[in-house]
Amino acid sequence: MKPSEVSYALEFEGQTRDADSDVQLKAVVEAVIYVTDEPLSADQIATALQKPAADVGRILAELTAEYNQPKHGLTIREIAGGYKLSTKPEHHEAIRAFVKNLKPALKLSLPALETLALIAYKQPITAPEVMEVRGVHGAGVLKTLLDRKLIATAGRKQVLGKPILYKTTKDFLVQFGLKDLSELPTLKEFEELGRLSAADSDVEVESKPETAE
Repeated sequence: MKPSEVSYALEFEGQTRDADSDVQLKAVVEAVIYVTDEPLSADQIATALQKPAADVGRILAELTAEYNQPKHGLTIREIAGGYKLSTKPEHHEAIRAFVKNLKPALKLSLPALETLALIAYKQPITAPEVMEVRGVHGAGVLKTLLDRKLIATAGRKQVLGKPILYKTTKDFLVQFGLKDLSELPTLKEFEELGRLSAADSDVEVESKPETAE
């Protein structure tokens, strides 16, 4: 290979690396703006990412121009010296109408979450088996979970009395953002979810009867 060809090849390789680095930086900056609640300045982003402020400023300008295109429902706005991702004003009415039609957020009491976790990990399982593990009668909780379509009946267990078996549903997967049951969170994560739910409740769980409401 001639010296001129070697020089060209090295120059081309360097340009390719720079382009790849730019693409990666652009993706990271976009993600950073998305996940933060407060507007971030180019200097703040550059410092956090340990990248040149000039490069981050150029990336922000490119992203702002891209999001301003009509095909995007979001826009990157410069607010109080920083950048923030938000919905475009022309779509606000449509978004308000959509939000009004959404189902209310899923809120379950600690007993309901405990019962749901048991069914999820031990399914199919009967009410007596759930009661045996939890140590309390939970008919009201099961009814609530059935009403919320988080669990469903799965036939009867072929033992004395033939109690009803329960399993989780497709709605359960949707509500918890799971592809399938193999993506179930760990028991520790389920317990943490239960603690958060209890903390958000307006009424102490201990002062309430054994219901999910």
